[in-house]
Amino acid sequence: MGQIALPLAPGGVGAVSRIVVGNANRTALEAMTAAHAWPFRTAVLLGPPRSGKSLIARWFTENGAGEAIDDADRMDETALFHRWNRAQESGTPLLLTASLEQGEWRIALPDLASRLGAALHLRIGAPDDAMLAELIALHAELRGLPLSPDAAAYLVPRMERTHIGAERLVAAIDRLSLERKAAPGPAIWREALEELMGPSEPRLL
Repeated sequence: MGQIALPLAPGGVGAVSRIVVGNANRTALEAMTAAHAWPFRTAVLLGPPRSGKSLIARWFTENGAGEAIDDADRMDETALFHRWNRAQESGTPLLLTASLEQGEWRIALPDLASRLGAALHLRIGAPDDAMLAELIALHAELRGLPLSPDAAAYLVPRMERTHIGAERLVAAIDRLSLERKAAPGPAIWREALEELMGPSEPRLL
């Protein structure tokens, strides 16, 4: 487990400047270091919302590994096909990101579908316990939210097991802590879990 720093200017609350490296994205990140070996020097990175696709794309370009098109599945397909052709002509590796929120990326333009079908396809999966704990710690740090070392041990088994779930949980804890004017201890952790997961789930564990 670890983190990759991004060369970005500091942002506001929730402006993530590091990529948590774990089971869900390690294979994809390792592939970023060998872009010239990708089929047609093209890779498609798929993943759920808030799983770090945009951060990886930014890290890829900032490190001079090639060009990246974030949310390529929302781009006009003809324009995207022209971008792919330009990258091929210049020999530049091209990373495309697409969300799995709407299911698989269905491409209508036959020429683009055939080109991207031959590309390297990478997926960001679900985070395991260790990665969820790292995500909680990162989002808490970004918010300046003090969480005790045993917070992750309590929260991880009870939370939604997604990247966005970790972000939402920390946001709820932060808000409740401010509303209650109290340090974020077990009572607030439990209230945040109940708010996001329903009242029965935390009490069963």
